[in-house]
Amino acid sequence: MRGNEEQNKTHSKKNFQMKEKQFNCIVIGSGIGGMSAASVLAKAGKKVLLLEQHYIFGGYTHTFKRRNYEWDVGLHYIGEVHKADSFTRKTYDYISDGQIKWTALDDVYDKAFFGQEAYEFVRGKDALKANLKKYFPQEKDQIAIDKYFELLHEVSQISNAYYAEKIMPPILSKMFGSAMQKRLLHFSDQTTLSVLSQITDNKKLIGVLTAQYGDYGLTPAKSSFYMHAMVANHYMDGAGYPVGGSASLAKHIIAVIEENGGIVKPGAKVEQIIIENNVAKGVRLKNGEKYYADTIISNTGILNTFTDLLPPSVVKEHQLEEKLKNIKPSVAHLSLNIGCKVSAESLDLPKCNYWIFPPEYDHDKNRAIFDSPDAPLPVIFASFPSAKNPEWNKKHPDTCTIEIITLVPYHWFSKWEGTKAGRRGHDYIDLKNKLSRKLLDMLFNILPRLEDKIDYYELSTPLSTQNFTNHSKGEIYGLAHNPERFRANLLRPGTPVKNLFLTGQDVFMASVTGAMMGGILTASKILKKNMFWKIQHTNHT
Repeated sequence: MRGNEEQNKTHSKKNFQMKEKQFNCIVIGSGIGGMSAASVLAKAGKKVLLLEQHYIFGGYTHTFKRRNYEWDVGLHYIGEVHKADSFTRKTYDYISDGQIKWTALDDVYDKAFFGQEAYEFVRGKDALKANLKKYFPQEKDQIAIDKYFELLHEVSQISNAYYAEKIMPPILSKMFGSAMQKRLLHFSDQTTLSVLSQITDNKKLIGVLTAQYGDYGLTPAKSSFYMHAMVANHYMDGAGYPVGGSASLAKHIIAVIEENGGIVKPGAKVEQIIIENNVAKGVRLKNGEKYYADTIISNTGILNTFTDLLPPSVVKEHQLEEKLKNIKPSVAHLSLNIGCKVSAESLDLPKCNYWIFPPEYDHDKNRAIFDSPDAPLPVIFASFPSAKNPEWNKKHPDTCTIEIITLVPYHWFSKWEGTKAGRRGHDYIDLKNKLSRKLLDMLFNILPRLEDKIDYYELSTPLSTQNFTNHSKGEIYGLAHNPERFRANLLRPGTPVKNLFLTGQDVFMASVTGAMMGGILTASKILKKNMFWKIQHTNHT
């Protein structure tokens, strides 16, 4: 896999020659959570070293190429960034000094298909509510839709205190934490299905309202309603896409880190965090190099950090294995990357995403019967990046790309753990071919005009995710966003080891933006300063 080639060659040449060994902050992992924390800390005057095990920066925000095609790995749309005054947009502007440019998706940003029945998610609360009421004209359904939007609004008002508690000094957290968490936990303790079942018994309406469940990975009966509500609110006013593709995020954020004196080092796999007397002192790389800092920040996920990067004696001292037992990884996924030798315009590809389901509206039932590769797919998410990116035709004329994602059990692929790509045998190839065909057939059912236009496709399995992200089960969203997650006391920037911090999705929530906000939260904890307030009052226009 390759991507961002020119950018990474430049960094590789410069950074492998660096001789400094002492820093203020070392950040492990260049996903958006690590990059955002590094950017904020560098802008605050900290001497930052950002380490990445691969030669491609950006984690789920990087792109890769095959032939003349290019695909996003994990960024397909982001809510609110097309609005210059939104806090999400201001945050991306802050960590990139306003250099990331955005283009808005269509007014219809998501379209859900159940068999051949289609439902459009349109930009704007009033427009979306009115559209849903057209699909469900019965009075009791309309009352339920009104109640649903009231719940979404209520949830949108309750996050600040919950996350503020995560960065408070322990003594204050002990005194005020329960009160600060109470309102959010009321919603996060309930599953999405249990909350929606209280306002409607219409299974079809529940199926449509939860059509975006793939954005957080768990079906309505398993997901926390708080997570569902936050995703629904995030896209309420529409969505945007980075001009130039998702790789532009790493390009501009890393530039800010370097412009503020930080150093980024690719090909730097951390083997262990150096701990002395329960104080994090530095890191040891796989090649034996050691770097030291006053503060160590891990963006590799709490499971990887505590089970792989800490000395066994530290894990035992703090009983971390026991404390991690109830923290579960999220679901694994497949990604089919498709290239066509015709333009997106000639195929009339949309600037929105498609959620494609079987005719059955019960997502939990669809998932339950997906117990083998031969079973019907419960959902696919189709994204059309070349249609979204206004610069695509300059770099790749007369071509277009499509990305299809579905959620799968990791155990289907576990027999090939530890094997190398290209050396997994005919059974693995046959499984990939079977799943690729099923994904294509489900896409062609909605877009039959694509059937004879495909020039190339390649399936990425959970083993690819495992290799490039170090997620042990190939999980797409780090940790599962179930009710238990939001009560897990370990999921905060601070750790039982002094001067060791966590960042990214695990300290905030799923999605690229969730991981980025995790970076801001961690930087706030380290700097002892409310960086959310500072960002809100910083103007990059």
